[in-house]
Amino acid sequence: MSSESTDFQSAMDHAKLKGLHWKIWFLSAMGVFLDGFDLFIIGVALPLISHQMHMSKTGLGLVGAAAPLGAMIGAFTLGRYTDKLGRKAMYFFDLLFFVVFTGLSALSWSTISLLVFRFLLGIGIGADYPISSTYVSELMPKKIRGRMLSSAFSFQALGALFGAAVGLAILMLDPAPNAWRFMLAIGVVPAIIVLVLRTTVPESPRWQMEHGDAEKARTSAEALTGQAIAVEPVRKSTLQYKDLFSAAYLKRTILVTVPWFLMDIGLYGIGIFTPTILSVMAFAGHGNFIHKDILSTQGAIFLDVFLVVGFALSITLIERLGRIRLQMIGFAGMAVAMALLAVVGVPKGAQGDSTLLIFFGFALFNLAVNMGPNATTWILPTEVFPTSLRASGHGLAAASGKFGAAVGIFLLPVLEQAWGLGVTLGMIALASFIGLLITWLFGYETAGQSLEEAGGNGNEKGPRTKQVTA
Repeated sequence: MSSESTDFQSAMDHAKLKGLHWKIWFLSAMGVFLDGFDLFIIGVALPLISHQMHMSKTGLGLVGAAAPLGAMIGAFTLGRYTDKLGRKAMYFFDLLFFVVFTGLSALSWSTISLLVFRFLLGIGIGADYPISSTYVSELMPKKIRGRMLSSAFSFQALGALFGAAVGLAILMLDPAPNAWRFMLAIGVVPAIIVLVLRTTVPESPRWQMEHGDAEKARTSAEALTGQAIAVEPVRKSTLQYKDLFSAAYLKRTILVTVPWFLMDIGLYGIGIFTPTILSVMAFAGHGNFIHKDILSTQGAIFLDVFLVVGFALSITLIERLGRIRLQMIGFAGMAVAMALLAVVGVPKGAQGDSTLLIFFGFALFNLAVNMGPNATTWILPTEVFPTSLRASGHGLAAASGKFGAAVGIFLLPVLEQAWGLGVTLGMIALASFIGLLITWLFGYETAGQSLEEAGGNGNEKGPRTKQVTA
């Protein structure tokens, strides 16, 4: 450790990445991995669950929406407790929910029991959003903060790809209606490993500093940076949850909540029902429901590759183009993709060019959503609010997103039955365009700034940044 002291903020902003940085980054990324795994494994499992439990379209939508609804509650409530009680305490608690209720979901004996367990599982998933993102953002050097946040969130795509692959493997090895139980239960194994490892991480130095414990903040920061750090006690923040809706923060609150809500309508509605949509649009007339589920899951796995490619582009471009431009470009791509699929409609037993267009539309959607708003909506709430409101603001934003997810998951099968798939996909295209518009109206760039500059710590007037347009 250097004998020369440096100030706290400079040390945190310019630190070289060490093992502890990478450990916290990985454990946070694995929380997102489990979210992606659950999102896509339930998409593969739903046709089997629906068949075995004789579900209506409404019941199917409710089961699909249960976890996102729970996530909305978890993000909203536990995000605030993360600001009050600390990052580390909640880091363990949220995964405990995931482990317990993932296991119970696999043992469900009725539609009602599955709904309850999926909802409680969702609380753990939702809580992890503000906890993990806040943890990573508060520890990373400012020049690569966006890249590290985006790369951590890219594990959602890896989890999705793993979930689809596991679902397909189980279908091929055990093509039985109750195979869905094995699909859901597998998520418990990695969750327990991550749960144990999360007990070994330190508290966020920025949180300790904000709560008036300068000495503990110094010790934690020195362990992270390897430098001797001089700290001065700071006045504890008096900001409260209601300040998210004050004149100082309202525009930022709109920026992080409305686009996330609109994006998740499409991401979850399309993501969960991709196998179901493919079975209607591309694989109609291809055998019984299990055979069609296998074919459509194979198609979903192919399309999931574009989720990974989208995140790779996000990691590459996030510091170069900035958060706002990337979010706008992503929303534009989503709107074009969904408009294309809406025009293609539902060609029963589609062959040739129509099938290629269907897969192109899904691929473009997956690429655009992960390159842009799926990553940036996770990043922006960690940067635009001060430390004392960071997890609260992110929790509110994530809750807004999960509400959008529940809306998309529940309404997609219902609207598809009432109005047809073409009109339903057209509505998702419209939601994506509105997301682009809101981003343009309220967005300001945070790339390259310290968290204190971007979030305006202790500055009721907020950060002095300019709006960025494409």
